[in-house]
Amino acid sequence: MLKKILFTFVFTISLGVLAVADTTDQKWMTKVELKKTGAHCEDDRNCFNRYHPKIPPAAKANEGDMIILHTRDALDTGFRLDSTADDLATVDLGLVHPMTGPVYINGAKRGDALEVELIDIAPDEYGYTVIAPGFGFLRDVFPDPYIVNWRLTRVGAVSDGMPGITVPYEAFPGSIGVLPGEPEIQKWKAREAALAAAGGVALTPSPGGALPKKICGATGKYKDDCLRTIPPRENGGNMDVQQQQIGTKIIFPCFIDGCGLFAGDIHYAQGDGEVTGTAIEMGSVLTVRVKILPFKGEDMDMPVTVGNDQIIDMEPTRYYQTLGIPLKAKGEIPPSHAYLDSGKLANLENVNEDLTISARHALLQMIDYLVKEHGLTKEQAYILCSVAVDLRVGQVVDVPNFIVSAVLNMDVFDKYRN
Repeated sequence: MLKKILFTFVFTISLGVLAVADTTDQKWMTKVELKKTGAHCEDDRNCFNRYHPKIPPAAKANEGDMIILHTRDALDTGFRLDSTADDLATVDLGLVHPMTGPVYINGAKRGDALEVELIDIAPDEYGYTVIAPGFGFLRDVFPDPYIVNWRLTRVGAVSDGMPGITVPYEAFPGSIGVLPGEPEIQKWKAREAALAAAGGVALTPSPGGALPKKICGATGKYKDDCLRTIPPRENGGNMDVQQQQIGTKIIFPCFIDGCGLFAGDIHYAQGDGEVTGTAIEMGSVLTVRVKILPFKGEDMDMPVTVGNDQIIDMEPTRYYQTLGIPLKAKGEIPPSHAYLDSGKLANLENVNEDLTISARHALLQMIDYLVKEHGLTKEQAYILCSVAVDLRVGQVVDVPNFIVSAVLNMDVFDKYRN
């Protein structure tokens, strides 16, 4: 009888313990987390905005660890839901882009490759898209500042400045990559300096706003060698490839021991082209997991992406498509071609085998369609193209007119949504 009583007592106690237990008690992840430590990048020991191999790691991680990066918006701004175009005057382009990291990957060596699996992106509640004077694909057509403030959830982005429109949540890192080594710094500096000397657009090292200050700032030891983060290069960086979605794996060549993984400039959504120069920009919490591929970086020219059905999931259920060929007005030289200083180009209306002018042609038609058929202002149409219109190459063989199409996801219009 005593045994029966004891058994009943023990069993009852066990049930009580089980009732308190929960699946949240079960853990298997090893986490390495870099949180924000200040209001802006300059206040944050886990943040930098230039590339140089001497930037010290903010953390170390092993293969298989969950690396959690709390990222800042691309312009490191103080924008808010009530921000106006006048607030763009406060933007300092010397602060672009604040990156979280770098993370030293234990066991990784120069010459290896690093496979970075995108696990999750948790968005902030606020994001923005801007037209900045002198910047963007149609900077000659849209010279005035403009801003759209977005309210963000994982369902969609909406804005009082874009009534009747909901942009689907399709987040990805606008910038993600690894640090260059010293040989890469010198090689990339030289080729970009040659382009600048020829009249092209190249952002040479600039210590204004550069972080970390001790390395890249005005009195920094390597201030003349700290590369800007705006152009993408062999180390990845500001690639702005929207197909690099959650679930894909991006493989980078490693140029230093430990690789120096970083990320930032997370986009809530973007069309292929990011034509205003901004997507829906936001801060986020990005989670990735890495794997070292020994010696695989030695034969890589650029990062590559490996995915499954992410591209299929991104395809619109209905769309409107404009087609562009390399046509322009006689006497017009688009900003992208101004450095060529060609009298021949100015006098031509039809250009030979030119994808840039084809893209411009398609985009201008799409903006006209959005204004005429959907009642958007030209600025709203340009913004929508930046976040929800994909520029796609149709063909590059039918001389002289290569085709670029602009594809609008019609699902962004609330009247078409379920």
